[in-house]
Amino acid sequence: MSSETTSTSAEDSGVDKAAPAGGQEAPRTLRQRLVHEIRETALTVAVFLPFWLVFTTFAYELRSIPSESMVPALQVGDRVAVSKFAYGYTRNSVPFGIGRWLIPDDPTRPDERLFARMPKRGDVAVFQHPNDNRVMIKRVVGLPGDRIQVVAGRLTVNGEPVEREQIAQRTYIPHEERGLWTATEYRETLPGEAGSHLIHEWSDDDRYDQTPIFRVPDGHLFFMGDNRDNSEDSRAPTGHPGLAALEPYAWPNVGMFGGPKAIGYVPLDHLIGRADTVVFTLHRCTRAPGAECPAPRLWRGL
Repeated sequence: MSSETTSTSAEDSGVDKAAPAGGQEAPRTLRQRLVHEIRETALTVAVFLPFWLVFTTFAYELRSIPSESMVPALQVGDRVAVSKFAYGYTRNSVPFGIGRWLIPDDPTRPDERLFARMPKRGDVAVFQHPNDNRVMIKRVVGLPGDRIQVVAGRLTVNGEPVEREQIAQRTYIPHEERGLWTATEYRETLPGEAGSHLIHEWSDDDRYDQTPIFRVPDGHLFFMGDNRDNSEDSRAPTGHPGLAALEPYAWPNVGMFGGPKAIGYVPLDHLIGRADTVVFTLHRCTRAPGAECPAPRLWRGL
């Protein structure tokens, strides 16, 4: 009776001669571990980054709030979800300004959006600053063809004063300030706005509380901050060539905002998206006797 011979050599059995007894892997050196971690991290980023770029270009992106121009709706440190599909897509929709590198601006065509939708008055919108390399967030108050003016602190749209109702007096310490400031809080309702929003006024006789009539050109929008006396927005004269010499801008302190880089009228193709939700906040309120602090904000709609 014949029998088949079974090979038991290390070479024939496929066992690594260098492997320790029990099949355990040899310990890695520190250099090998570092190389392995760097390679794995780079692979993860290479796989994840394209999906992240597509999502933040076409769906939502997260933006942080750096200033108090939109108080009380938004505080410094809020993280806001921005709907990228709300108004359509342009070269400004791509993160990191990549679209502006690849596609040159054509000022003769102020609206080159794909799947374009017109914003509504009252929307909080994120947009590319027309005269500076910054991203801004303000409220839409004027649409193409609108006549916008501020008279004694009161916003008017197409000759009609905008409805506002006084709510309360708010005393707080502004971001990076030490003293207490008191603002009057109003509930404002813009024409055609589905709801209403809150604004703050330090007074009705401050910068930009008396303006000429702005006629919003076709293909452009007019923006204002909710913190009316602490917002550089479309009211600033340096955003409108020739307005600085007009009577309403004759007072000395008008130059406190912006210099030559105010936003003026904002072309529709500079829109990035609509701010929909405060996802969470890292706002640090300065507490002091008599000062108020806003309630915590987590997944709160705008």
